[in-house]
Amino acid sequence: MSSVLKRTLTDLTVADLMIPAEKVAHVQEGNPIEHALLVLVESGYSSVPVLDLNYKFKGTIAKTPILKSIMGIERFEMEKLSETKVEAVMQKDQPTLMKDTEFLTSLKIVIDHAFACVVDEEGYFLGILTRRAILKEVNKSMYASE
Repeated sequence: MSSVLKRTLTDLTVADLMIPAEKVAHVQEGNPIEHALLVLVESGYSSVPVLDLNYKFKGTIAKTPILKSIMGIERFEMEKLSETKVEAVMQKDQPTLMKDTEFLTSLKIVIDHAFACVVDEEGYFLGILTRRAILKEVNKSMYASE
């Protein structure tokens, strides 16, 4: 890796690459999983952030845990879609980033996650940083150094 490439990428922070909260599909922890599944299918995403009523980040929800939660022994128990709340099946232990987190730190997080949620000091949801945004920046920087 050239020193020009390294210097350019290391100057970036999460704030430079994140998608703001207003543009991110999300659900609230009190929503039924039926609503979460509709949001996931409509958006085309495999998972979305889960927020509380005050827009603080609580975790993420994905299609697979929703489907597992309604799976019975012989059939899908569709009635559970409206009875079960998002908070019962969401993933709570998700890494988060701050707006001033450096590029290389954020890169390590998105290696294992398609996106990481960006929060402020009090846990309010500010947006997401996607693996795609990181890879686009790496690609752009690599070709700019030629």
